Amino acid sequence: MLLKLLALGGIGYAGYRYLEKNKSKAAFADNQGDASIRDAGPESMRDKPDGTWTKADEESDESFPASDPPANY
Repeated sequence: MLLKLLALGGIGYAGYRYLEKNKSKAAFADNQGDASIRDAGPESMRDKPDGTWTKADEESDESFPASDPPANY
């Protein structure tokens, strides 16, 4: 019983390490390097937006994740 629990724990730990090693940064463009926070703007997004960005879109992205909206929103 103890050996089964140890084996199961080892498999779980190995799976966790594998997932942590291969974690992707979904929102980051290739030009972001190893940054932990994405730069603002559509040029920093991996998936480019469909339309053109307005000034409010840009300022909203710059203020994220702050709780206050941009002043001219």
